[in-house]
Amino acid sequence: VTPIRRQYLKIKHSFPDAIVLFRMGDFYEMFDEDARVAARDLEITLTSRSMGKDVRVPMAGFPAHAMENYLARLVRRGHKVAICEQLTDPAASKGLVDREVVRVVTPGTVVESSLLDQNSNNFLASVILDGDSAGLAYVDVTTGEFAATQLNLAQLSPELERVAAAEVLSPHSDDPGQPPLSPSLAGNGGEPTLLDPVCFEYEAARSALLGHFGVASLESFGCQDLPLAVRAAGAIVDYLGQTQKSGKLQLSNLAVYYISKFMALDSQTRRNLELFAAGRAENKDLSLLATLDLTRTPMGGRLLRRWLGQPLLELDDLNRRLDSVGYFHDDGFRRSNTTALLSHIPDMERILGRINAGLVAPRELLALKEGLDAVPGLVEQLCVPLVGSDAEAGSGETGSDETGSMDWLSRELSPIPEAAALIESSIAAEPSGAVGEGNVIRQGFSPELDELKRASHDARGFIAGLEQ
Repeated sequence: VTPIRRQYLKIKHSFPDAIVLFRMGDFYEMFDEDARVAARDLEITLTSRSMGKDVRVPMAGFPAHAMENYLARLVRRGHKVAICEQLTDPAASKGLVDREVVRVVTPGTVVESSLLDQNSNNFLASVILDGDSAGLAYVDVTTGEFAATQLNLAQLSPELERVAAAEVLSPHSDDPGQPPLSPSLAGNGGEPTLLDPVCFEYEAARSALLGHFGVASLESFGCQDLPLAVRAAGAIVDYLGQTQKSGKLQLSNLAVYYISKFMALDSQTRRNLELFAAGRAENKDLSLLATLDLTRTPMGGRLLRRWLGQPLLELDDLNRRLDSVGYFHDDGFRRSNTTALLSHIPDMERILGRINAGLVAPRELLALKEGLDAVPGLVEQLCVPLVGSDAEAGSGETGSDETGSMDWLSRELSPIPEAAALIESSIAAEPSGAVGEGNVIRQGFSPELDELKRASHDARGFIAGLEQ
């Protein structure tokens, strides 16, 4: 067989359960059974290619610039997809081009906008069972949200229903002492993925968490006495390390929570209350969420959905939330100003997630800059006490602290003017085409790049200048 065939087979051997998109020039090609499956599900032509003497294999492919569209269709069909890129320039390479899988896309690890509902999280969950107890962790790689808990087995099913993960990880085991996740539980949380039980062992999981967060102890996360939560969370970190090879894995602080602090709502209760869908047809537009959702940003929409699905039971937390609502309800000008500012803020969580994955588009960076520019105004709105309120006189009954303001929230908003300035100075006002085509970096940001652009646009004049 040819060298490129041997290279492909070696890569495919490492990802037997995934469709391998093998980059060849300006196309992604698939071979053998992958080609047959892709031709059927993507409705593209199945051809063949010679791969050596008397060796001809099935092949199907599509242009690289259309990858996101075809990737979305494959993932929606339930396939895992391994993206294999060329690591060296074919024009400069002597012999075979180096190739490597840079990312494995699964239902729980997608970051492409076309595959996501902007007002819903796309969770990857992990479950480990031990007798009558269970550990559950879940993460949204597009936002960095990462949480874990340890709970009774009877509480697992409703919690999985609440999380509504796109993919659920669990150990594959033939040991009767370590039962696999039952189909009924897996069905509550999306596509099941079975992993090597070693990923769920306590020491391996603990090491994965310590290594990712760069800490010496798990005590600061509050999970040192929750071994099942640690095992579930560590398995997620290990899995993401295997699938997100090219991007920088950036997860927020691990949030350990307890089921007892929230009201548990089973699926029947959710349906009866019509929280997220109404009627026999499960119409989302008639649900309580659709009625209440007047949020201005996708981040707010996801937060409201989480609040409805996980009602608070702690009185202090409830009062703080009510005080926050009152802060804006009692001042129409503040509410109007804040709403106007929020309308300029894009989905910053997911833009940052795409930056970490190395998939951000230039226009998304410009949207991020606009959102950063709005932060100082939001801070200002949060720091002003209510006019004419008791809180302004110092009673603190309306606001969240003694000044009647939202200082606790404003402290979490840190303006980053230097980042906004860098984006404005480096990215063209109207970027077009892909990065590398010369229409993304603003003129004047890099004199060297400007000179290369002028040379490419006026090759004859550049050559004449060199001759002189």
